[in-house]
Amino acid sequence: MDNHYVPNLTFGPVICESLRNYGIEAPIDVHLMVEPVDRLISDFAKAGATYISFHPEATEDISTTLNLIKEEGCKCGLAINPDTPLSFIEDHLESLDIITMMSVFPGFAGQSFIPEVLDKLTLTRQMIDDSNRDIYLEIDGGVKADNIGDIAKYGADFFRFWFRNIWN
Repeated sequence: MDNHYVPNLTFGPVICESLRNYGIEAPIDVHLMVEPVDRLISDFAKAGATYISFHPEATEDISTTLNLIKEEGCKCGLAINPDTPLSFIEDHLESLDIITMMSVFPGFAGQSFIPEVLDKLTLTRQMIDDSNRDIYLEIDGGVKADNIGDIAKYGADFFRFWFRNIWN
């Protein structure tokens, strides 16, 4: 988060690099909520990111940004806001390794899950299955202990949440 694309500010590539320097070998999934997005891709790739996802609204050319991520040796993905059309996924499905479905409007932790996103999650899962491609589908925002089981039924592979919010 860069305090431009969304009204908040978080950590940058130095955290990613620190994880690698501490010997963390697990995949690192970087979700860029920045604008312009292309400038930071190389920094996160060099810092050890495995996956780099971005919002289609944050780039001038989605295909160029996806190719840049792949050229840096990372797997790439799109992050879809609750009001972003699924056509962005359909148009670029062959290039994606991961799709992040936002179930809140990005920017701040602790928001309530937007249930209407479940329909988009189902449609996205169907697109992935129909493509016969190995694409991960994750959901980000408002995921808690009391709704994660229901969300899983709609096809998410991964769930992104803040530990401090999981029980609230």
